[in-house]
Amino acid sequence: MTDTVERSSRQPEQISHVVVRFAGDSGDGMQLTGDRFTSVSALFGNDLSTFPDYPAEIRAPAGTVNGVSSFQVHISDHDITTPGDSPNVLVAMNAAALKADIHRLEQNGLLIVNSDAFEARDLEKADYTSNPLTDGSLSNYRVVEVPMTTLTQAAAEPLGVKPRDAERSKNFFALGMVSWLYSRPIEPTIAWIEGRFKDLVKEANLAAFKAGYNFGETSELFDHPYMVPPSDTSPGEYTNITGNTALAWGLVAAGQLSKLPVFLGSYPITPASDILHELSKHKNFGVRTLQAEDEIAAAGMALGAAFAGHLGVTTTSGPGVALKSETTSLAVSLELPFVLVDIQRGGPSTGLPTKTEAADLNIAMYGRHGEAPLPIVAAYSPANCFDAAIEAARIALKYRTPVILLSDGYLANGSEPWKIPDPATLPDISVPFATAKNHVNEDGTEEYWPYLRDPETLARPWAIPGTPGLMHRVGGIEKEDGRGDISYTPANHTKMVHLRADKIAGIAKDIPEAKVMGDADADVVLLGWGSTWAAIDAAVQRTRRAGTKVGWIHLTHLNPLPPNLGDLLRSFRHVLVPELNMGQLCRIVRAEFLVDAKPVTKVQGLPFSSAELEAAIQEVLK
Repeated sequence: MTDTVERSSRQPEQISHVVVRFAGDSGDGMQLTGDRFTSVSALFGNDLSTFPDYPAEIRAPAGTVNGVSSFQVHISDHDITTPGDSPNVLVAMNAAALKADIHRLEQNGLLIVNSDAFEARDLEKADYTSNPLTDGSLSNYRVVEVPMTTLTQAAAEPLGVKPRDAERSKNFFALGMVSWLYSRPIEPTIAWIEGRFKDLVKEANLAAFKAGYNFGETSELFDHPYMVPPSDTSPGEYTNITGNTALAWGLVAAGQLSKLPVFLGSYPITPASDILHELSKHKNFGVRTLQAEDEIAAAGMALGAAFAGHLGVTTTSGPGVALKSETTSLAVSLELPFVLVDIQRGGPSTGLPTKTEAADLNIAMYGRHGEAPLPIVAAYSPANCFDAAIEAARIALKYRTPVILLSDGYLANGSEPWKIPDPATLPDISVPFATAKNHVNEDGTEEYWPYLRDPETLARPWAIPGTPGLMHRVGGIEKEDGRGDISYTPANHTKMVHLRADKIAGIAKDIPEAKVMGDADADVVLLGWGSTWAAIDAAVQRTRRAGTKVGWIHLTHLNPLPPNLGDLLRSFRHVLVPELNMGQLCRIVRAEFLVDAKPVTKVQGLPFSSAELEAAIQEVLK
């Protein structure tokens, strides 16, 4: 097999977009393959959206449907928001991958299979009773059979790589073939392989990638390659970013914008762990990270850091939110800035660790003992995680309150191009520390009162421990308003409960009003939050192009809600609330605004497709 790359002599056909899904064993490198195809497409200038989908088991039984790992990427020459409802192309590395994902492929879609992985034992492990490559069951698809394992081994054989070791590079063969098919530049991938791997592994991966690219050109199994031109995006510097990376960078930016050191106390949990990994790289920005022994300790450390004058952050997923609830309640009582990041996953209990869901709104709203309201901010796209992190920090610092920031597995692992902002355009969220005594007694002496509030925000002062003359008591027992002494009196407790609630309710004056996108005079409006944004956006666009009016409101602030939301919802005949749960926001808005909102729910560990929401719109308008 030649070590050179055969440049295509066939003119590519230009297409506006394509959805490609790579599927194989969890050890076949499908996430890496999809990530490299995505990165090259981002460098090429395409708009894109991705959906990694992998099993929860560290190593599920090889060759079984439960062990299939997939990566779907949608690339286009125009703005997109979803990874696509149905792939146009499915690359199946074995029989189990075909069994798991063939139902997703569009009719007459292109199916590329590794024909070496359809032996009798492969079919048995995938629960096939006959070979789908020969029994006619794939007649609705354009099937291209490629012996990827054999060809990869042949490419690596001159290097002295053993066949079993060479087989591990077959994902790069698939990547090379699909890179040729969709006219992806190969230089970035070659450079990445050379920088990532060493010795024979590097040489085998390079040989496999080049062999796959050349196979696409010389095999004549494909009529011609395709080309998705770069998108016409606004000028600027872009990078491909996942939600977790964007959120971590947002926390770094929040530290710089607040002029405070950032402390992250975290315990590893899927799908939040990448934030800990990313923040640990940024000590040069004053970020300190500590992997705690458990979720409770992580929250306590973050709250202690807030008491000491840091931007205290803790990251987790659903089970960890429950464990952190006592510390979060303490943060409400102490009235200290504290950000709890919840990357939601399927529940309850351990639930679906690698699958997405948005069912933690109830625990975010009510998952503390006593009257303990706090603000909730929800990111809606991978790139928006950056802005959502800054907004959560801004509210926490300005109002001296814990804030819950909601993301989910779909956003955390999904990626899209992100225009790197000009730092000068980001807000100043710095707050002053208390440096002097703030209360004059009747006898003329001065004291520091830790609960003497700002009349506009109702936030209490923030004094760093050790500041001369500003000694004060903290703890979970109820405090006297103003002085901060321990108080058990009924009147004071009533006052403090109302003050804390009024402080959170007052944040509504400091957030943007809700806006109707689409048609404000429609009969139906969709009310969304979180990652439903992508599917709602696509569904609304398609519905409007088909001639049906529809409105759409998307919420970033879930507590408090925008002050004009009730009036907006009451102006529509039908209110649909799509959620990846059993209707949690729907129940909140029904109770809060007395509107006849109807839930559109999904709890499959998968995001909505735009077709599902289109159908819901049409159903309500019948």
